[in-house]
Amino acid sequence: MNVCFQCGMYHADKLIDPTGPFAICPECGYKHPFQQIPLLIIGGASGSGKTIVCQHLLGHVTQAVLLDSDILWRPEFNIPDTQYRDFFELWLRVSKNISQSGRPVVLFGAGMGNPQNIENCIERRYYSKVQYLALVCTDEALSKRLQQRPAWRGSHEPAYIEGHIRYNLWFKAYDSQPAIKLIDTTNVPVEETARLVAAWIDEGSR
Repeated sequence: MNVCFQCGMYHADKLIDPTGPFAICPECGYKHPFQQIPLLIIGGASGSGKTIVCQHLLGHVTQAVLLDSDILWRPEFNIPDTQYRDFFELWLRVSKNISQSGRPVVLFGAGMGNPQNIENCIERRYYSKVQYLALVCTDEALSKRLQQRPAWRGSHEPAYIEGHIRYNLWFKAYDSQPAIKLIDTTNVPVEETARLVAAWIDEGSR
C-alpha cells in the first residue's frame, strides 16, 4: 500500500481522505481507495496472561486476525534510544496490509499496550481507531508466574521481575487518552478471561 499505483513512488506518509477513504500520494496526488478499519491491541506486563489468552482465542474468534507481536522481534529492533520505533512501525504496516482483507488485526504484545508507542507512528493514520486493552494482576501473582517459567526464558532474574512489576503498576495507574481497558487476571480462570477479551474484540471490531 505504500507504493503508489500511479507513479510508483514509496510513501508511508500518505495523506488520508476519510471520505473515501483514500490514501493520497504526496508525489502525484493519486487517491488509493483502502479499508480504514480498527486496530485492536492487547498489552500487559510479561506474565499477565497475554499469550495463554491468545492461544485460547485462536480458532474461536474469527471476525479478526489474532497475532502475537513477538513473532517478528529481532535483535536489530532493540534500540531503546528510538523507543523501538522501527518495530512498532513494522507491525502497523503489516497489520494495515492484512486488514485490507476486511478483518481487523488484534495484536498481543507487552510494548504494544503503551499508546505512546503507537499513536506517534507514521502508519497509525491508516486505522479508523486504535483500541487498547491490558491484562493486569497483583504483584505477587505476576512474580509467581514469572518464576514458574522455564529457565531458558530468563524470567527468573530479580531485575526482570521488578521491571515487569513496575510495568504492571504503570497500566493500573494510567489515566490518560486514549483509554486503556483493564482486565484483572489474578484469580480468574483463563477461560473467563478469554471470554471477556473475546467480547471486547467483538465490540471493537465493529
